[in-house]
Amino acid sequence: MANAVRLWLLGLLLLSSSLWAAPPRVITLAPHLTELAFAAGITPVAVSAFSDYPPEANALEQVANWQGIKVERILALQPDVVLAWRGGNPQRQIEQLQRLGIHILWIDPVNIDGMIATLRALGQWSPQPALAQQNADKLQQQKHDLQQRYSQLPAIPLFLQFGQQPLFTAARSTLQNEILSLCGGRNIFADSQVAWPQVSREQVLARQPQAIVIAGDRTQASSVAQFWQPQLPVPVIAIHDDWLSRPGPRLLLAARQLCAALHPDAVQ
Repeated sequence: MANAVRLWLLGLLLLSSSLWAAPPRVITLAPHLTELAFAAGITPVAVSAFSDYPPEANALEQVANWQGIKVERILALQPDVVLAWRGGNPQRQIEQLQRLGIHILWIDPVNIDGMIATLRALGQWSPQPALAQQNADKLQQQKHDLQQRYSQLPAIPLFLQFGQQPLFTAARSTLQNEILSLCGGRNIFADSQVAWPQVSREQVLARQPQAIVIAGDRTQASSVAQFWQPQLPVPVIAIHDDWLSRPGPRLLLAARQLCAALHPDAVQ
């Protein structure tokens, strides 16, 4: 009888220990938030549509897309925290989750340092907090190395093009603008009062960029080059779409790709 009681108590202790050690349940509501979570050592219990990096994210349940979020399903998953993005998630539905007791962590970095700081902060929700710090340190070092290598080079006027009809670009208060600056580029529309201004062909031609930067591949770069002929015969630099468009850890990969394209003769 005594042995049975001891075994029961031991089993109860082991069960309570495992429950205590269970990692926080995290849901991410944008692809770049999924990337940040994984970089912090977190495997979310659910993610948003288009969360395709790292590859493990493809196997996770999707609870959000461009149409909105699945409030009832999120409640059923009982997350400890939901990572949300004001730039892409519906405010009303997020507030509904908050009223129902779900802890929401808004993540809206406005620069690379803010993105890195967010990665560090996510360590508190990670079963591997040291990994979050380690990856944040790597990103900080990558940014420092690029600054050291390219900050003293003459600035190159650049047009950062998103879309074609209509034409959109990014202004000073965007992470994409910081990527250009990091590589010794000068954004010709950095002075815009709007973060993502729509511009005209004439406005671009008047500011005489020496190169055009797009998020895409070589085929898209060829199409953009044709669009600007014959008035603007300048190189079109295609940066991996997800790297440049998503405000996550792979922004530094976008920066390295752009820097190498702008300065092929720079010392590596």
